[in-house]
Amino acid sequence: MRKQKKISQHILAEKMQVNGIDIDKNAIQRIEPGKRFVTDIELKAFANFFNINMEELTN
Repeated sequence: MRKQKKISQHILAEKMQVNGIDIDKNAIQRIEPGKRFVTDIELKAFANFFNINMEELTN
């Protein structure tokens, strides 16, 4: 979804930080291939950012 929106990992991390989610580019880099667990708070923040429901991110 990030790539579809043409948003870099760095910019996405910055947007999450502005919204109070302590995440960096390296964490996003590990999340995308499934090498890092995503907390429920992060999942909700990603869903809000992309304006979708959380289920769409987990499918």
